[in-house]
Amino acid sequence: MKAIFQRVYDASVEVEGHLVGQIGPGALILLGVEQEDTPEHAKVMAQKIANLRVFTDENDKMNLSLLAIGGEVLAVSNFTLAANCSHGRRPEFFAAARPEKAQPLYELFMAELRAQGVSKVESGEFGAHMIVSMRGNGPVTIPLDTKDWM
Repeated sequence: MKAIFQRVYDASVEVEGHLVGQIGPGALILLGVEQEDTPEHAKVMAQKIANLRVFTDENDKMNLSLLAIGGEVLAVSNFTLAANCSHGRRPEFFAAARPEKAQPLYELFMAELRAQGVSKVESGEFGAHMIVSMRGNGPVTIPLDTKDWM
């Protein structure tokens, strides 16, 4: 499972002109589910994101987590994180999980964030064309991959 963690002042997502998710300070998470991912991957990713110390304390040091600041999460499914661009100019997405596997793991990931204590978890619309907006804070952008820890 891959994710891009973007520290934000706020973020939102629209589908067909309708606002479907919106958060204040916290993290915009682009989540890519791959074929070999399991529920355990979703749990581990949620734990990592909830506890990642990338928010600044009173000394301007990255010492605080989403949980510590009461931060919110906007989670957006993004199969293109599984892109392989090693051949030619057109990416291929064979590593991406099929929707019938990816959607339940995406939903489990969000449920696990809530179970970890994240105050607000919003989402995009799985499989839809989305317009994602955010005001980055930092910028702080961190790629995460469960292959690195599991």
